Amino acid sequence: MINGAQEKSVFRLIRDRVFYVNGIIANMATNLPKDELLSAGLFVGKFTKSGKFRLNISCLDYLAKYCKNKIWVKTGGEMPYLYGNHVIKAHIARMTENIPQYAPVCVFNLNDLPLGFGVAARGTLQTKEL
Repeated sequence: MINGAQEKSVFRLIRDRVFYVNGIIANMATNLPKDELLSAGLFVGKFTKSGKFRLNISCLDYLAKYCKNKIWVKTGGEMPYLYGNHVIKAHIARMTENIPQYAPVCVFNLNDLPLGFGVAARGTLQTKEL
């Protein structure tokens, strides 16, 4: 259960996929056989065959609420980021203090709308020195 959530919700592993489910629905889903249950709640991500976990973009709204490291991009940097390019220093409007290098971050536009998530290639101090 995530701390600070208003409703009691839990994470459930169904086959190799992880779902964020309301507690009442999770209790009801126990009545169904596991091989017949396809989905329940919000799809967070899945485990690959090699055992790595991959996040899905559908969990971005929940992830953005609890993210410690945030980067806000300028209006001119939104579209290049959404088309798959990296966020460059010229497009950064602001970022939270003391982000270490290779830390997970959430990317927001200036209106606090979450655009995506990723890994910081450089920390806050390294970015200021560039």
